[in-house]
Amino acid sequence: MENDTLNPEDYLRQENPDIPAEDIIEGVPAMDTDELPPAKPEDDFEVLGVAPSLLRAISDLGFEHPMPIQKLVIPHLLTKEGDVIGLAQTGTGKTAAFGLPVLQRIDPEKNVPQALIIAPTRELCLQIAGDLADFAKYIDGLRILPVYGGSSIDSQIRSLRKGVQVIVATPGRLIDLIKRKEVKLDDVHTVILDEADEMLNMGFLDDINEILTHVPEDRKMLMFSATMPKEIAGIAKRFMKEPVEFVAGEKNEGAKNVRHIYYMVKAHDKYLALKRVADNNPDIYGIIFCRTRRETQEIADKLIADGYNADCLHGDLSQAQRDLAMKKFRDHVTQLLVATDVAARGLDVDDLTHVINYGLPDDVAVYTHRSGRTGRANKSGVSIAIIHSREKGRLRDIEKIIGKTFEYRKVPTPEHIIEKQLYNLADRLERVEVNDAEMNKYLPGVRKKLEWLSEEDLLKRVLSLEFNRLLKYYERMPDIDLNEPERKKREKREDSGRPDRRNKDRRKAEKGFERLMLSVGKANGFFPGNLMSLVNNSVQGPKPEIGRIDLFPDYTLFDVRKEDARRILDALKHVDFFGDPVRARIAPESGGSERGKGEHAPAKKRERRSETAKAPRTTKKAAKREARSAKSKQAKPQYNGNYDIFMKKHK
Repeated sequence: MENDTLNPEDYLRQENPDIPAEDIIEGVPAMDTDELPPAKPEDDFEVLGVAPSLLRAISDLGFEHPMPIQKLVIPHLLTKEGDVIGLAQTGTGKTAAFGLPVLQRIDPEKNVPQALIIAPTRELCLQIAGDLADFAKYIDGLRILPVYGGSSIDSQIRSLRKGVQVIVATPGRLIDLIKRKEVKLDDVHTVILDEADEMLNMGFLDDINEILTHVPEDRKMLMFSATMPKEIAGIAKRFMKEPVEFVAGEKNEGAKNVRHIYYMVKAHDKYLALKRVADNNPDIYGIIFCRTRRETQEIADKLIADGYNADCLHGDLSQAQRDLAMKKFRDHVTQLLVATDVAARGLDVDDLTHVINYGLPDDVAVYTHRSGRTGRANKSGVSIAIIHSREKGRLRDIEKIIGKTFEYRKVPTPEHIIEKQLYNLADRLERVEVNDAEMNKYLPGVRKKLEWLSEEDLLKRVLSLEFNRLLKYYERMPDIDLNEPERKKREKREDSGRPDRRNKDRRKAEKGFERLMLSVGKANGFFPGNLMSLVNNSVQGPKPEIGRIDLFPDYTLFDVRKEDARRILDALKHVDFFGDPVRARIAPESGGSERGKGEHAPAKKRERRSETAKAPRTTKKAAKREARSAKSKQAKPQYNGNYDIFMKKHK
């Protein structure tokens, strides 16, 4: 063909003259799938050049027409030279895009590794290996081996010695086997980095560099990623030869079939908001993403204790526990999976209805990965962010990069949730299958037992049987939404001066909370982070929710839920803060807006006030002279955070 003599840039210019110049960066041409012509009847895998044995296998799997990234990558890998960068969201068919041509280029007669696929996690490694095995089931003699940590290395070594053609590996275990001289990569002609951006996030860059030194220089290299950070471009420039960039959609964009919604609540109401979101969507099937392993376990434990069909997935679980959690979720045995980002990397599910961000990630690319798990295969999905007011800026940053606008929604009210659940039950009653032959055996006896009930009474009892727990839980629950639009209007109406601080020393807690007082404050180097650490490290069991915190020089006031107050007071009985004993008690009712009023004022405050009253008045000039004198002496501050206090206490 005439185009075979062109370099990749000229070829793309000729075939796609409308691609803007800025999309071709550092000599890497970009092909946008949005520019592709509509699918034609003959536009199938056979036209792309896929071999008959592979066509038969993917036909068994239900593959009919290639997806956009597959239309671009498969012909290039089969017929052209040059490395490939594939940018596509999770769930767009990347595995088939590189897997089919790689398998077609394998020689089953050669019993040595010919293709190497590197994945960041064990779960993704197993998923890719399983998909490739499905594709290759009609190719005799072709063996695929997943190599990963957390499994017996001896069994993997035995399989390698028998001979394999394709290795799917995590970086750490592969390097271990290379050092043991059990893996030889001299005959590898194709290297694939899948989820390259996630490998960078997990710190595998040095491992990748090490692995690439063991493969031939003339190998073909493919790199697939959902986002395009600068580091990915750096890898391409360093390790790839004349790479062609294939883009399915736009760089760093969010999935098109996903709605992005946010709820705004107080930080200590996030879990309550999560439960309301779940209750308001009776048929929810989703992943709840948390920032830490500890938070993931705690949220999952709370949901299970509250009667939700939930499970957790994080790095502190054993491999057997993680495998079981993922299997239950894939099989729809579990409705909600609470997970960390890393642990969920290998979980590939196509029919998620919701992705819930219990905490927004620091990296926008992580949010893109999360939201891309729903809205797959032309289905619609919802990505929900439960945030507090301080996370609003991060939300706007995500909007700018993914090119989507988050919709503000009020947290569902108890009345709305109960109505939604009742209608859902009515729908289930309408659709339930009735086995008349079997039911007729028991209907006469049941009818006789319930004949004294009217139709309305019977209906009420059926509904109550299902909803007594929900009705009781929401009976007196308040509205926890921050009412953002109304809050903005209220702030505009209020004075634009300094905020009113007179209520800072209030002693009465908000509804549902208890106000506690600690005997240490800012003069002791005690700040909100110290309070959180002190409580979380001292209290056994579930982490208590802490509300408003007000710090003063000599004491601290903070709110906790009433049911947690006694537990916290008992846990703080014998603790100290860098040698200062910490005395905790329920804040006395008096104190009001005048701090230190009456007998409840701290001793140091009373002493300072009495000394001020006794001190003779000085003129303004004298006061200025004293201030300048004190400044010139450059006296060392009384304390410098926790460090100086700690050092003084231990001298």
